[in-house]
Amino acid sequence: MTTALTLRSQAETLAAHLPPLLAEAEHLAATVLLGDHGRRRAGTGDTFWQYRPAQTHDAARSIDWRRSARSDARFVQDKEWQIAQSVILWVDQGASMGFASDDHATKGDRARILAMALAVLLIRGGERVGLTGLRLPPRRGGAQLQQMAQILSEQAATDHGSPDATGLLPHARALFVSDFLGNIDGVRDALARAADRGVKGALLQVLDPQEEVFPFDGRTIFQSMTGSVQHETLRARDLKSRYLDRLAARKVELAQLARMTGWQFHTHHTGQSATQALLWLYGALERRR
Repeated sequence: MTTALTLRSQAETLAAHLPPLLAEAEHLAATVLLGDHGRRRAGTGDTFWQYRPAQTHDAARSIDWRRSARSDARFVQDKEWQIAQSVILWVDQGASMGFASDDHATKGDRARILAMALAVLLIRGGERVGLTGLRLPPRRGGAQLQQMAQILSEQAATDHGSPDATGLLPHARALFVSDFLGNIDGVRDALARAADRGVKGALLQVLDPQEEVFPFDGRTIFQSMTGSVQHETLRARDLKSRYLDRLAARKVELAQLARMTGWQFHTHHTGQSATQALLWLYGALERRR
């Protein structure tokens, strides 16, 4: 009986996060005003998109004679591109993502909201969206969003997560969201495996504003979110320049890794507009090479 009650309590605690997460993601997605056809472009399909003047290479059977009869020019119907694309997401669920200063959202909350809002937009546009690993392969529909929200509400026991490159489909798109402050070898390996599969995508680094300015002075105890690492100093200010140099070097390394593998890289702060970050993500995954 105790086990059943504990399981129910854990399930209710987890489920309590889902409506706010989905609701906020839906609201954020709505702010970008992309509509139901945000990813529309000409291509193979059955849905009418727009009329365009006929070109010399257009076959006579492709001419819309009814539309052409209303003018001196000949017109062709462009069809909407309808080849569904698979987009696979990884969001760092390590304990370090739980950090927040002042009244800002935690890095993890912002990362989850952005990933979910992007998924809403992509699924609305007809794409298949899933998570790395084997728990949630790319699919469409509201049920997929529910399962994604549940999985992303979990938290790992380690301080820093490492990108999971399993489940990346050949020539798919991918998004990795993290503070990327842990061991960078996992990022390097995941991008190399993605490149081997022809996967292109985006790295979004989410940082708290405090992590960019290092406002500490005097006696300070620095401790990881899990408490596994701790460092005490009497003169925190003496660490500032070295910390900022290492942070800048990490950003440069991430940008170089992204460039070498055909990915995009961007840093977002939790004090900034989530809408702008979402627009960047959408544009980064829209790029074709």
